[in-house]
Amino acid sequence: MPGTRKLGRPTDQRRAMLRGMVTLLLENGQIVTTVTRAKEVRSIAEKMITLGKKNTLASRRAALAYITKESVVTKVFTEYATLYADRNGGYTQIFKMGTRRGDGAEIAVIKMIDYVAPTAEDAKATKADKADAE
Repeated sequence: MPGTRKLGRPTDQRRAMLRGMVTLLLENGQIVTTVTRAKEVRSIAEKMITLGKKNTLASRRAALAYITKESVVTKVFTEYATLYADRNGGYTQIFKMGTRRGDGAEIAVIKMIDYVAPTAEDAKATKADKADAE
């Protein structure tokens, strides 16, 4: 059952860690972490995208209460909501990568399905467009 793993941390530290990981996942499109953490992050991230698809003031405030960056909330409500408009759940994938050398923990990559992260060239083009607009 999602949300019941303690991940070896007190409640406040666990919530803060998961908030940060969900924010990073939604911002970058993928993160590398342990399998158990990835499973927890998956359930929360999918709930945030579902809030984005609702696109109401209440859902935006609920997302802002959990996600730590306003720019990521805007991204969820614009990019992810349109990308996954016709999909009913299953917005993330988890790929197991093997074990970590130091402690043997199983490592996984969690990534957004069908999401293409902007490249460095895209970022330069966006900056140039903004400079031209000014």
